[in-house]
Amino acid sequence: MTIEIFVPFWGDPALLYATIDSVRAQRDEDWRLIVIDDCYPDASVPEYFADIDDERIEYVRNEVNLGITENYREAIRRATTEHIVILGCDDLLHPDYLTVIRRTIAAVPHADVVQPGVVVIDENGTVISPLVDKVKQRLLAPRGQDGIAILTGQGMATSLIRGDWLYWPSLAFRTETLTRIDFRDGLPIIQDLALLMDIAFEGGTLAYNPTTVFSYRRHGGSASQKTLLDGRRFRDERTYYAQARHIAAEHGWRRTATTARIRLMSRLHGVAELPGVLRKGTPAGIQSTLAHIFAW
Repeated sequence: MTIEIFVPFWGDPALLYATIDSVRAQRDEDWRLIVIDDCYPDASVPEYFADIDDERIEYVRNEVNLGITENYREAIRRATTEHIVILGCDDLLHPDYLTVIRRTIAAVPHADVVQPGVVVIDENGTVISPLVDKVKQRLLAPRGQDGIAILTGQGMATSLIRGDWLYWPSLAFRTETLTRIDFRDGLPIIQDLALLMDIAFEGGTLAYNPTTVFSYRRHGGSASQKTLLDGRRFRDERTYYAQARHIAAEHGWRRTATTARIRLMSRLHGVAELPGVLRKGTPAGIQSTLAHIFAW
């Protein structure tokens, strides 16, 4: 069962090449890698891939810049295998990543989404443990029997809206699920949470295997960090939590709706980020962070 790994690319070519090397180092060799270059202005990138002699690796360059969400959609449109991964262009797979993903799929064959265990690294590749990740991994991530936690429908939705403990680039998806459930427009910063919640609202299943096989990169230049400072991150988050509360109420999922209304962990995230936003953020970023903490 071949697994296709898509890498939507816009960023540092050196980090991209490290990502590619991590895919090529997989002990399980049954994979295809498709890099989708979103018109990054560096001629060395296509030259790098032209020199790779591996028929499993394909490099394509969009005719025009599509942006984050549409480039993810392009990956899904190109998918031909039962399961796919949409890997970040600066993240790293550990050698047993695909082995653990396959093992989890075999244990939970109806899973729409598989989350493996993750460590967090900085721009230099050093393992770090920011507060947000300590909360994700120690407080929010579920515990399961025999090492795998399984969440379905309301349980999945409530867990994720309490606090999004997943790491999007590390996830493996059932392709049919992604072709059936599209990204929501207008929420580019938290499109991953919105999509995963929509999977849950349709009765989908998430399988979490905590075996650590993925390195997720956090650095100051990331899009996520910039959107915290200018206010877009928390603005989009408030918008989506209100939507999720409404959808949950329509489903009769009272616990999910209440969790979305209170959004305790989301507010605490705002508290944790406030000192940095006060030091480095724009006036709009400061206003958005304060509204995120206190507004009901």
